[in-house]
Amino acid sequence: MEEEVLGKAYDGRLMRRLLTYMRPYRVVVAASLVLLLFDSLLQILGPLLTKLAIDRYLVPATHTIKTPIDAWLSSDPWTGLTQLTGIYLAAIVFGFAFNFGQTYLMQWTGQKAMFDLRRQLMTHLQTLDVAFFDRNPVGRLVTRVTTDVDVLNDLFASGLVTIIGDIFMLSFVILTMFDLSPGMTLLMLAVMPLVVWVTIRFRKAASHSYRRIRVAIAKINAYIQEHIAGIAVLQLFNREERSKAEFEEINRAHMDAFKDAITAYGWFYPVVEFLGMSALALLLAYGGFRIRQGALTLGVLVAFFQYGLRFFRPIQDLSDKYNILQSAMAASERIFKLLDTKAEIVSPAHYQRFPDEPVGIEFDHVWFAYSGEDWVLKDVSFRISPGETIAIVGHTGAGKTTLISILLRFYDIQKGSIRIGGYDIRQYDIQDLRRHFGVVLQDPYLFAGTIASNIRLGTEWITEEQIAAAAERVNFLDFVETLPNAFNQAVRERGSGFSTGQKQLMNFARALAHDPRILILDEATSSVDTETEYRVRDALSRLVEGRTSLVIAHRLSTIQRADRILVTHKAQLREIGTHQELLALRGIYWKLYQLQYKEQEVAAVPAGSDAMLRFPE
Repeated sequence: MEEEVLGKAYDGRLMRRLLTYMRPYRVVVAASLVLLLFDSLLQILGPLLTKLAIDRYLVPATHTIKTPIDAWLSSDPWTGLTQLTGIYLAAIVFGFAFNFGQTYLMQWTGQKAMFDLRRQLMTHLQTLDVAFFDRNPVGRLVTRVTTDVDVLNDLFASGLVTIIGDIFMLSFVILTMFDLSPGMTLLMLAVMPLVVWVTIRFRKAASHSYRRIRVAIAKINAYIQEHIAGIAVLQLFNREERSKAEFEEINRAHMDAFKDAITAYGWFYPVVEFLGMSALALLLAYGGFRIRQGALTLGVLVAFFQYGLRFFRPIQDLSDKYNILQSAMAASERIFKLLDTKAEIVSPAHYQRFPDEPVGIEFDHVWFAYSGEDWVLKDVSFRISPGETIAIVGHTGAGKTTLISILLRFYDIQKGSIRIGGYDIRQYDIQDLRRHFGVVLQDPYLFAGTIASNIRLGTEWITEEQIAAAAERVNFLDFVETLPNAFNQAVRERGSGFSTGQKQLMNFARALAHDPRILILDEATSSVDTETEYRVRDALSRLVEGRTSLVIAHRLSTIQRADRILVTHKAQLREIGTHQELLALRGIYWKLYQLQYKEQEVAAVPAGSDAMLRFPE
């Protein structure tokens, strides 16, 4: 829906904000405008020189308008024409230099401004809450940073300056023509109402096409991002042909919109050209009549023909730039809406320093819902002592991962409090809070780079020796040493080329290398094979040593040695105890244990029997 909004052709509020991105380069912009002014003046000089050549030397006129150049010209025809030719050539050369200079400077300025804007967008996106990305698809955000910024680049690099240049050109041309012949100038302007009407029709057609193009591009970006990310599922379920047909429909909409835009340009320029030529035909008839009467010179008529060609070109450009301006206003509205989106979870103005001594974690009557009162956690209370290893188990959707998300302040709770070291986590600086956590997620995520860069993840104080030591402690070093480049082995996007177990071990090494005081393992072994699970289980005992640890797991084999196990069920904390204590209770944990280790016995129980394992409500 945002892509369909056209907005105003000019919005002063948005334009003032856009111009702030050019403020650091205002000296370059000023130089470009000066060059543009000189270029526009030189464009006016050519027809005047032609007029002088005709009226002074080729067809001498008994009366002609004197210009400042006349005093510098020789009375000898050959010498005078040579002088005019030299001035004309110099004007062409300088015009080329001025035009190149102002174009280069504005393109440079536009790229600099867009670099700053993209950097600001990326920086801002990284400060927003996780909930924001839950609501906004990746394709839309990619469109903001790419396509919308490119539209603004067109405005800065060529649109604004070209509009100013066209205004300069039109103004100088009209003033010069009025000075030469007011009557012929009015005749030239007589076709303007028709030109304006054609321009309005073109603008409406082109604006509608551009809106459809923007919508189609946004859909293409979103579709490609989603289907490339899910290419394995796409191929697994043989959806290639269906996906091809769906994309063809979206792509065809983009092509049809572009064809309509091409059609609009196809008739607009010839129509304006026809009106311009019609005006010149009228000038020829009127000018010839005036020359026969002796009221006009041939040089003036020829100059008017040249000015006529220059007169309609800026009008065509202004019509085209109107669409660029309107698209830029719509793009800037969307971009500034994103930049004005405030992070809901922020650090306090005066925050508490994270304690240096060992700290405990306490959940005190915590209630949390992602939306409304659809509670994911209800009145959850427990305490983790410093150095204690706590495991969290429960069925899917019981709120296990949510406990981690609110502890790291990806989301804020609605009721209760979460305290670390006796202070509510909302009293800490967010970055300082998260710095003390090491997290290994269920789905290992790797960035393009090397194994070392993925373990270090930009933390400069981690040395090569620490990387190797961390890899050895998680049983990953022996694999790295088999690679041709060891820790400098290239890692492609999303870790392509590495097995899930290898990627997960790399994530373990990453967490350990950062030496966190609190370790969180969120289903870290659920996606690895049995052999890797044994390696991970061996590494776990080393990872949790000397630090507070929270382990979320479906595989109960990985958490049986935890100091305590928390059992969640239907948004509530239902059981707490050691592995043996919970088995003795014969409650929810016992049933989970039975489901994992006695599946054959469970399968033998008749359906509907009271002996079937059931979770309490």
